[in-house]
Amino acid sequence: MSNSTSISEKKDFLKWFLKNHRFHKRECVWLLNYFISDDLVMENLHFVEQAEFCPKAIILSTVCSNEVPFRFLKENIVTSDIEKSFHDIRLNPEEKIYVQLNFKHSHKNAQYGLITEDNPFLPESLQPNKQFAIWTDFVVDEAIINFKRKQLNKEINRALDNNDKKTFLKLTKQLQNLLGPF
Repeated sequence: MSNSTSISEKKDFLKWFLKNHRFHKRECVWLLNYFISDDLVMENLHFVEQAEFCPKAIILSTVCSNEVPFRFLKENIVTSDIEKSFHDIRLNPEEKIYVQLNFKHSHKNAQYGLITEDNPFLPESLQPNKQFAIWTDFVVDEAIINFKRKQLNKEINRALDNNDKKTFLKLTKQLQNLLGPF
């Protein structure tokens, strides 16, 4: 998790996210597009885990998540009305907003990991030791996959050099299986 993310990194991430994920409510897309269009809002936008502990937070869930589709929290107010949250954000663009995105395999998503910041409002009992373990597992898994990919590419090239069609087909199938979920 980073401690500071640039506006352009956040915008790039949100554009990528909008292209690759669908929401239960189409107004969530409108809200994220509004964020992208306003640099002051983007400057004060922070992606965190467990946003419910933050003074002003938005929790958005994609269709592949079992979490609530949308929540806006500000002080003691909690609402699922996206329009109310939009108006609050539009009228107070200088206020920090903490955003949590719920989507399938979010803890393994490298793009999300790069823009996610430490939650400064997280109670001591929930500090990120668990997060560190998750990210360590992610890094190790990525290293293993990259190593296997490189090895398979070398063997595929060798099979091509030797005109060994049978081995080539077998190895490309293995490479496709390795990269399948990515």
